Amino acid sequence: MVFARLDFHVPHGGALLLIGPNGSGKSSLLRLMAGLIKPFAGRLDWDGAPVRDDPQAHRERITYLGHQDALKPVLTTLENVSSWVGLAGRADRAPAALADMGLADLTDLPARFLSAGQRRRAALARVVASGAPLWLLDEPTVGLDTASIAALEHALAVHRAAGGIVVAATHMTINLPGAIPLDLADFAVSSFPEQFEAA
Repeated sequence: MVFARLDFHVPHGGALLLIGPNGSGKSSLLRLMAGLIKPFAGRLDWDGAPVRDDPQAHRERITYLGHQDALKPVLTTLENVSSWVGLAGRADRAPAALADMGLADLTDLPARFLSAGQRRRAALARVVASGAPLWLLDEPTVGLDTASIAALEHALAVHRAAGGIVVAATHMTINLPGAIPLDLADFAVSSFPEQFEAA
């Protein structure tokens, strides 16, 4: 068990910023919200309905960016993004998303030739192109330079202005106006020893 007694709400157009030391559960919470792992206890709701009641609907409303960029080296940058978002019928959004992330000139370049920062921007372009209302981002700024962070912040602002939701875990400063900070260290299981002594 990593955290306990955790309770939060993020409105449409809102943002939740996950903070806390390494090992406090930021990545675990994002994976839980993405449906990749199940909670030991408690529940996750979307607009008042338990996510577990319709996991397929939940998968369709999220896009998740983990630590790995998940790019196939032999595919071009455009092919990588198009193939991912094409699963949801949104391949036509890939070129604009790549342009938003400053990769318009690299669409035909195989991913194996991209720098670490370019790979991260391509992965972020996949998020931008997804059309999903809930973006779950684990350390999205890793490997990004100042201009790339600014492009990401712009994409986040556009997404939220359209009613989208952002949940991001980061150790870096990222401009998310009005974001709700959630320090997972405050919910460490060690803070509630009487409840978990027998666990």
